[in-house]
Amino acid sequence: MRGLGFGLTCEGAILMQKNILFVMYDQLRFDYLSCAGHPHLHTPNFDRVAAKGVRFTSAYVQSPVCGASRMSTYTGRYASSHGAQWNGFPLRIGEMTMGDHLRALGMECWLIGKTHMKVDAEGMARLGLSPDSVIGARQAECGFDVWCRDDGLWAWGPDGFYDTKRSPYNAYLKSRGYDGENPWADYANAGVEGDEMATGWIAANARRPANIREEDSETPWLTRRAMAFLDQAQGPWCAHVSYIKPHWPYIVPAPYHAMFGPQHVLPAVRDAGELEDPNPVYAAFAESDFAKLYQKDEARETVIPAYMGLIKQCDDQLGVLLDHLAATGHDKDTVIVLTSDHGDYLGDHWLGEKDMFHDPSVKVPLIIYDPSECTGGTTCDALVESIDLAATFVELAGGTVPDHIIEGRSLVPFLRGETPDWRDYAVSEYDYSCQPMRAKLGVSPRDARMFMVVDQRWKFIHAEGGFPPMLFDLAHDPQELRDVGRSGLHDDVLALMYDRLGVWGRRMSQRVTVSDGDIMARQGGSDRVGILHWLWDGSEVSEDALARYRGPARQRHVDD
Repeated sequence: MRGLGFGLTCEGAILMQKNILFVMYDQLRFDYLSCAGHPHLHTPNFDRVAAKGVRFTSAYVQSPVCGASRMSTYTGRYASSHGAQWNGFPLRIGEMTMGDHLRALGMECWLIGKTHMKVDAEGMARLGLSPDSVIGARQAECGFDVWCRDDGLWAWGPDGFYDTKRSPYNAYLKSRGYDGENPWADYANAGVEGDEMATGWIAANARRPANIREEDSETPWLTRRAMAFLDQAQGPWCAHVSYIKPHWPYIVPAPYHAMFGPQHVLPAVRDAGELEDPNPVYAAFAESDFAKLYQKDEARETVIPAYMGLIKQCDDQLGVLLDHLAATGHDKDTVIVLTSDHGDYLGDHWLGEKDMFHDPSVKVPLIIYDPSECTGGTTCDALVESIDLAATFVELAGGTVPDHIIEGRSLVPFLRGETPDWRDYAVSEYDYSCQPMRAKLGVSPRDARMFMVVDQRWKFIHAEGGFPPMLFDLAHDPQELRDVGRSGLHDDVLALMYDRLGVWGRRMSQRVTVSDGDIMARQGGSDRVGILHWLWDGSEVSEDALARYRGPARQRHVDD
């Protein structure tokens, strides 16, 4: 047996229980790891997990924006199924998450760090759920029990804070002597120029070290919170350690600020032809403010070294966490999962941020090590979706995946070295209704939606609103530089992709209270409970089925 049962490790030891260390980084590109081939960024601790486990090379998120992507990962459901399709869109009350599924199997599920989840306050009020109750707290925290939650985006401006929740990290900084109301902004994400604060919100300041002791910066702080959890943890448990970085603001403390320079910045993956007669949807995003920033070579040469420094710090702290996992004796019974919620264009394709479907945005690193399996150092190019993690965790916990709720598929067969029958294509979707590009394109909030369908050869993008499709031939154009969607040469491929999108769009996604097994069990039993509306003379069923409807009338209340 696997999961919570007994199984043999590669060393032959008995594995009594499995825990899950589920580590997510915010805005980490799939190709900014040395195990993924980056020539200048050495990440030995990501690499050491990859050397023991399986590295999935074609893992796609279900939306290229933080909140929607994370809600898909946590629920195992597509963004259009759970409805939280943008940052700040609440996850509706009652939506099942991996925490709910795992607790039903006897596995605790804890949060240490970020979720970007917004509570459905109206739904909780309607049902009379207090956020102080156990159930209410889990509903408010995306199904997790909270060891420490900090979403790590404590921006503030003339109208106040972007996020008004309490920040444990800000509280920590104040306890360490950093003054002011918001040391996250004043120290952790700002440098110094002369006697003036040099905020990390200004890209030109990315070359400066953050004005903070390195041990007090966000990534080491969260690592220590995770280690505090491990010190007291008794399994089986799933610990979601969700780091704030390498997400912007792009500024990093010494010595990481000086580890990389312009000479380590890879050339932008872009071509002048992308801007010649572009698809109007792509053009709107390429004309955005953040795209214009990263179209500047100086900006890329300043920001990307800081981004690399943040990743290097993340890797170093991963090493600290892995060593502590071993020191607490959990390295033999804990599955390690490393991934991200989305990537970052960094100027590739003339874009910034992560708001479309090229690989730098929507493909993510995914590395899984299961100490009970002997698949060390393998790669897998199967089309994996982030919703597959919820299904994977359920199977690791010894359960059967409730596929009427979870839309992803378990990756456990790949961890065992098997080759299961697998999906032919992956899907991602993006609701950009809150972005200024919507108004520029002249579409309503309901039509501000895009969908990606990708297989091993083609990547297809459809945008609602009457726009032409985008299509990339990954076999001949792996860098996605030539949109052939309007060429007229691939109508057969477009027809196939539209058919796939249609099949996906017609999926059963809302019948979540009754499984297929429940339905099958109900069939053929209606006559046993007296539902016989299809009979003509009663000869169609056994006498037993009609026994309660036959016999002398005990009373007469009508005339013949």
